[in-house]
Amino acid sequence: MVRQRSLATPPASVALSDHQTGENDSPGGSMNLIVAWATIGIFLMLFGVALYLTRAVLIPFTAAAIIAMTLAPLGRHAARKHIPPWLFGAFIVVLLIAALHVSTLVFFAPISKWIERAPELGGIIRDKLHAIDSMLNNPWASIRGTPNTGVIDNGGLKIDLSAFIEPVLGFLTPAISQLIIFLAMLFFLLAGQAELRRNLILVFPNQEQRLRAIRILNDIEEDLARYVVTVTAINFVLGCLTAVGVSLIGLPNPVLWGTLAFLCNFVPYIGPAVVLCVLLGVGLINFPSIGHALIAPAFYVALTTLEGHFITPNIVGKRFTLSPLVVFLALVFWTWLWGPVGGFLSLPLLMIIVIVFNHVFPEDRVTLPE
Repeated sequence: MVRQRSLATPPASVALSDHQTGENDSPGGSMNLIVAWATIGIFLMLFGVALYLTRAVLIPFTAAAIIAMTLAPLGRHAARKHIPPWLFGAFIVVLLIAALHVSTLVFFAPISKWIERAPELGGIIRDKLHAIDSMLNNPWASIRGTPNTGVIDNGGLKIDLSAFIEPVLGFLTPAISQLIIFLAMLFFLLAGQAELRRNLILVFPNQEQRLRAIRILNDIEEDLARYVVTVTAINFVLGCLTAVGVSLIGLPNPVLWGTLAFLCNFVPYIGPAVVLCVLLGVGLINFPSIGHALIAPAFYVALTTLEGHFITPNIVGKRFTLSPLVVFLALVFWTWLWGPVGGFLSLPLLMIIVIVFNHVFPEDRVTLPE
């Protein structure tokens, strides 16, 4: 109690001395504050540059580390069942390779057919959007019933699918070298996770810091595991409902669209927007009218709105509630820095940063009388 009182109310002599000297208000004190903030800003800039320049190694390493921390409770359960860590790591890596192979089979056949029919599909979409294109070029002409004098090329819209497909494939397809690094790092992290955890804790010199490190690691592993399991279940249900809905609407390959909705919903904002554009394009190709083509996107918007604003917040709960603005800024930053994989990792990274910050700078919670 004496120590808390001395920290809260400094002696009068000290307070008088600070007030008399005016050290905090002196030009030298202001300059020191400016230098400190400038140093922090320069460090953050250099740190961002380092993250960008080393992204080829940091992206697979960060993804492997997050997945390893997510699977840490399962790994400890396997160790209690006398399963060797290396065997558990090998099983996870083989399972991921099998899932990647199945996903490739699901997506390869339809995509290859669309690439073969690219000129035909481009013509179909161009014809469907011709009326909208004419209205956008001269909207007053269509309202007044006067002929459109705007110069429009023969097909209205020119769609160069070859120029569109190449950057999309380059954007979504991971490099083989990074995939190999990711799988290798994931295996080694899972195989030696107990030893790595112990060495990380022993880095801190005293018992209090080690206990804090243990609490931080436990919270990160438990929160990540619970969050990933919960969100995966929600996204799986969303994918199943999307597949059933587009099948009833009449789109082909409903399993493909359900799988795409499941995978893309892990990336906030950007993922659902990609699925929405894809469903609109497929609807324009397969249905005779624009109104019919808008049914599947409207159904998906209704699903994602219900999931994002009601289901996920109520199931996930306040424990994982993050500010939408912070989530959006983290998504923009990591996507800009590391591309689509950065967008996928943005929310787990944000959760880790928030957990560490809450432990290092705990809030002073005051209970008010009722």
